[in-house]
Amino acid sequence: MKTIILILSLFLSLGCNNSDPQTPFQSTEITFTEIGKGALFGNGVENISQTSLLINNQTEWQNLMNQMDSVNNISDTFPETNIDFETFSIVAVFLEIKGNGWEVVINTIIENEDNITISTQETEFVSTVITQPFHIVKIPKTSKEIVTEQ
Repeated sequence: MKTIILILSLFLSLGCNNSDPQTPFQSTEITFTEIGKGALFGNGVENISQTSLLINNQTEWQNLMNQMDSVNNISDTFPETNIDFETFSIVAVFLEIKGNGWEVVINTIIENEDNITISTQETEFVSTVITQPFHIVKIPKTSKEIVTEQ
């Protein structure tokens, strides 16, 4: 009798599936690695509009770096430019061209069920230089839409 109960218990425990398809998606904060932060000083010559970009391949990444470097060699300051796009994606946030000194910082990146939400903070400081602030980070590979919040 004990053997039958043991076999039946084992059968039932192996037959149970703990993955509940009704479990709602849990938003999670994504850890990111900074690739570059600063400002472009070309007074718009770089031709980069205010945007948040998701880059998933080397061609797009190289094109962005070439655009950023068209006036000053900005990418030379990046600690990493060779990205493994099989494993990682790049998120780049650019503000509009500003008449004073500004900085943009990505504070948090949250993965939601349908998108990636980026929380940024913009800070003004005293300067007479026209700038276009940017912040570029590396995150685990994704194809979800990017949504930027301030």
